[in-house]
Amino acid sequence: LIPLCHPLGLDAVEVQFDFPDDTSVAIEATARVAARTGVEMEALTAASVAALTIYDMCKAVDRAMAVERIQLEEKSGGRSGHFLRQPAATGRPG
Repeated sequence: LIPLCHPLGLDAVEVQFDFPDDTSVAIEATARVAARTGVEMEALTAASVAALTIYDMCKAVDRAMAVERIQLEEKSGGRSGHFLRQPAATGRPG
């Protein structure tokens, strides 16, 4: 799906759904691999495909719905080390 993104044998992928209110779905995807590389692109792809699947299933009810804020929250391992998203100074989430 992602040009020039290396294929990896993943050890685990977990996708969780939360419903913060009647009109929203929050999706969190976690990917794990024993290899010495990061799998953030695989986790972001999992969350994106989950969101697109929900859109596809619900578009008959509301075509105006939006997929918003797909972002990396945390990453460990790989060359770049550990990343943890800090809250934005503007008061807006992540």
